[in-house]
Amino acid sequence: MELRQLRHFLAVAEDQHFTRAAERLMVSQSGLSASIRALERELQTPLFVRTTRRVTLTEAGRALLVEAERVLDRVRAAHEAVAAVQGVLRGTLALGTEQCIAGVPVAGLLAAFRRRHPDVEIRLRQAGSGALAEEVAAGRLDLAFVVRTDTDTEHLRAVPLTSEPMTVLCHADHPLAAAGAAVTPADLGGEVFVDFHPDWGPRRTTDAAFAAAGVRRTVALEVNDVHSLLDLLDENLGIAVVPHHFRHKRPSLTALPLKGTGEAAYETVAVLPPPEATSPAARALMALLETGGA
Repeated sequence: MELRQLRHFLAVAEDQHFTRAAERLMVSQSGLSASIRALERELQTPLFVRTTRRVTLTEAGRALLVEAERVLDRVRAAHEAVAAVQGVLRGTLALGTEQCIAGVPVAGLLAAFRRRHPDVEIRLRQAGSGALAEEVAAGRLDLAFVVRTDTDTEHLRAVPLTSEPMTVLCHADHPLAAAGAAVTPADLGGEVFVDFHPDWGPRRTTDAAFAAAGVRRTVALEVNDVHSLLDLLDENLGIAVVPHHFRHKRPSLTALPLKGTGEAAYETVAVLPPPEATSPAARALMALLETGGA
């Protein structure tokens, strides 16, 4: 099995089409087909289901896809490590982040990184913390800024960045705002909640805090971006439990301290592979963040 064959296999899997994959790889379609057939002969199983319009992965193909991505990522990391020893940082920085992550000025950080390392291609993916941690563990991302979960495994480590309490946000006309006092999960049991998708860090933190307090809550309005959440609160359609720094994003809303949640806090971490598998670009970005280079 050759790296060339794995690259060919990955291109066909991504494009689901031999002609498009061949054009992207700048090889002949007959050569690409021959490469895939040779790989299937070696593995003694079909990797694709072929039709006149597209190709899809077989079960064996899906299994190989995971390992092919991992192998090619490690090859890329090896090339980048050698370049770094020679004093030049090249390659790709694949970064993941949640929206409005606390303690990390993502745009400024990436701008500073680009100024220092112009030969590195930056790729950014925004998603929920759970999905991003899985992407790092699978080798598809170099690192991600997420909210802490049970992420420390043999394939993943978490570097603490910052921590803050959770806060209740509501409309100025809401009865909670009129009371103006700290609230507990028990005080909020009958409220209508606006919240994020269950994979988002703030939602995970809030769900864990209410579960620990033994209080059931129903999220009636579920969104996937911060501004939609704030807009719904601005129309007095519900309340939200959010990280403390969200209170600055919409001054018209009332922020109330949340008590009675024990040790529950919104903790931002960087998740990375083990040190020996961390790419030079990821190490350079973390060094820049730690020194305040953004």
